[in-house]
Amino acid sequence: MKDLSLHILDIVQNSVVANAKVIQITLDINTTNDYIELAVSDNGKGMDKDFLQRVVDPFTTTRTTRKVGLGIPLLKQNAELTGGTFSIDSEPGVGTALKARFVRSHIDCLPLGDIGGTIALLMCSYPEIEFTVKTVVNSHEFLVSTSELREALEGLPLNDPSVYPVVKEYINSNLDELQITNLG
Repeated sequence: MKDLSLHILDIVQNSVVANAKVIQITLDINTTNDYIELAVSDNGKGMDKDFLQRVVDPFTTTRTTRKVGLGIPLLKQNAELTGGTFSIDSEPGVGTALKARFVRSHIDCLPLGDIGGTIALLMCSYPEIEFTVKTVVNSHEFLVSTSELREALEGLPLNDPSVYPVVKEYINSNLDELQITNLG
């Protein structure tokens, strides 16, 4: 993965495949304490303890079309390459929560990528899922949810082709206020 936005896309795809109806994403950037933390949690089907222990192995996957699953192992590796940390917790029937913390100033820390475009794409592609996305830069935050967007759109479906550019612009303008583009 070339940037954090692609990791978000990949991890959320896992949540979608796990039949999650609620997905929470938090991107916390702290310049004072020099970290970027990505947290994703869902209420999907979850994983049993055996599979949870193996999920960081690239040769573990639930897919039948291929024998490798690189998303979670690469996220873990990329966080740890910076001197950061990775954790994942899951319970069958409850859901999964993962957290990756990167040392922001480390040379191996990935750029943020197109965070606004990725979040807009996810929200517009899966309108039946309730997304809550919080972006924090130091003590300033921006929160957006699919329920908030549905209300603002007054009945226009999130997956209507005209909605994506509007949602992306809304998210990006709020991220610009946080000056996120100057941090990644």
